Amino acid sequence: MQTTNVFLRLWTYLKAYRVAFFGAIWLKVLAVVMSVLEPFVIGLAITRITENLLAIVGRVPGAGLDYSYILGILALYLVRGMLYSLGSYGSNYYMTKAVQGSIQELRHDLSHKINRLPVSYFDTEQFGNILGRFTSDVETVSNALQQSLLQIVNALLTLILVIAMVLYINWPLGLIVIVSMPLIYGISRLVVKHSQPYFKRQADAIGQQNGFAQERLTGFNVVKLFNQEEATAQEFRQITQELQTVGFKASFISGLMMPFLNLISDGTYVLIALWGGLQVIAGKLTIGNLQALIQYVWQINQPIQTVTQLSSVLQSAQSSLERIFQVLDEAEVVNQPTEILAHDLSGQVAFEAVDFSYLPDRPLIRDFNLDVSPGQMIAIVGPTGAGKTTLINLLMRFYDVSAGAITIDGHDIRHLSRQDYRRQIGMVLQDTWLFEGTIRENLRFGRLDATDEEIVAAAKMANVDHFIRTLPGGYDMVMNQESSNISQGQKQLLTIARALLSDPRILILDEATSSVDTRMEQLIQKAMSRLMEGRTSFVIAHRLSTIQEADRILVLRDGQIVEQGNHQELLADRGFYYNLYNSQFAEDE
Repeated sequence: MQTTNVFLRLWTYLKAYRVAFFGAIWLKVLAVVMSVLEPFVIGLAITRITENLLAIVGRVPGAGLDYSYILGILALYLVRGMLYSLGSYGSNYYMTKAVQGSIQELRHDLSHKINRLPVSYFDTEQFGNILGRFTSDVETVSNALQQSLLQIVNALLTLILVIAMVLYINWPLGLIVIVSMPLIYGISRLVVKHSQPYFKRQADAIGQQNGFAQERLTGFNVVKLFNQEEATAQEFRQITQELQTVGFKASFISGLMMPFLNLISDGTYVLIALWGGLQVIAGKLTIGNLQALIQYVWQINQPIQTVTQLSSVLQSAQSSLERIFQVLDEAEVVNQPTEILAHDLSGQVAFEAVDFSYLPDRPLIRDFNLDVSPGQMIAIVGPTGAGKTTLINLLMRFYDVSAGAITIDGHDIRHLSRQDYRRQIGMVLQDTWLFEGTIRENLRFGRLDATDEEIVAAAKMANVDHFIRTLPGGYDMVMNQESSNISQGQKQLLTIARALLSDPRILILDEATSSVDTRMEQLIQKAMSRLMEGRTSFVIAHRLSTIQEADRILVLRDGQIVEQGNHQELLADRGFYYNLYNSQFAEDE
């Protein structure tokens, strides 16, 4: 994607605020014009005052200060200052309005896009990388538009007007000012070129330092346990040493810019002062215009330096825009339902000759068939990589089958609206997810229109109501961002209550008792049993003791059902399930 293309595409967001955008540009033009006129206006006053004073000293008859002219110049200067302030304030106000409005639209599109992307996208992209598109990349674009754009307009317009003014006042002296500009730009460019890599390394070192500190603070108990305090401190010193080295080089090299620019400005200043002084003596130049030329020398430095430094900012904005538009250009989930669910599902599920693979050349599931009656509990067991989670992903339509079909009550799920279909399904995963908010809000996430009474009833069925009422604030207690202010088992009970509140027809359970104590496991099992009553349930089992009551147990291996039956039947077969069961319970027995 070319630079011009990404910035032109960004205009599609800005054009909705084009009145504010162009208003900001024109007000900035007004501010720059008033700023460049300042030395010239002051020069007019200085010239007239100097002439009056010379006439007074020379005892010219009727000599005196021309108060009316001087007051007129002061009034002009005041009006100029007011217009400058108006332009500066107005340009910042309207540019902020335009940029923040367009960035809000950009974030809105990103948010909607994420909700329409297939699960496969999140399997192939790092979470931090996706998060960076929403945060740092969008913020980089926002800063480049809000700050850098007006600065570039200010810098370029200042250079153009300064050149015009110095040539208007005295073109030979103006040529000296113009000749100094390439020198100033060249030195600025050279300094930025050599300092920028060190600033990049400095930013990387800061990120590494933050990541290291967060990681070690999170695992502080483990560091203490293995007596790694000194090794951790030494590694941190190495990181900070690198940060100190590159930080010094970045600051030192960038700090060379102003001395070099001031040297060129001083040289230009001396030349104009000497040559201009001679022209003043010869009567070819007024003293007011001489001081205006000298001030214009100083006005040239900052714009050139600004343009040079902001080039890297625009490059960063370009990279961020490319990353943002990559997300917006990703292929979306196609959802064109051809069938409408007229009533709730009964829970009859069938896998009919299903084939599926994550990669075209690596088939995972081949010719898979399964019939599940409404209300049955189906347990799925097998070694890692057998395809247990893949079956659930297909059933949830996180992925679509490569061949065959999955039907619910006779409906091919590919012909149903994902939203309508998933409303019929509840999931309780081993990795619990609760967001920052009250317990009541977390439970209501299962069904947004649930009443407080329904929330309490679901909590009671999930054996979590008593626990909630013992918390400070009860149902209105705020969960922190990591949900670390309650235990793992308590979080699991809350997710079960949330699933109960949604009243699904089909349940998917990823056994969640592997990391809790025996008493909590019993509470969770009771809550899950209540949750599964009268519903078709698919349980991914890790502890085989939890699925002995299953109507059917599927033993998967390499994406195929190698054994199926109830617990007693599979033990009697003395096959893979028998060996797997004994590996877990032989010691206890």
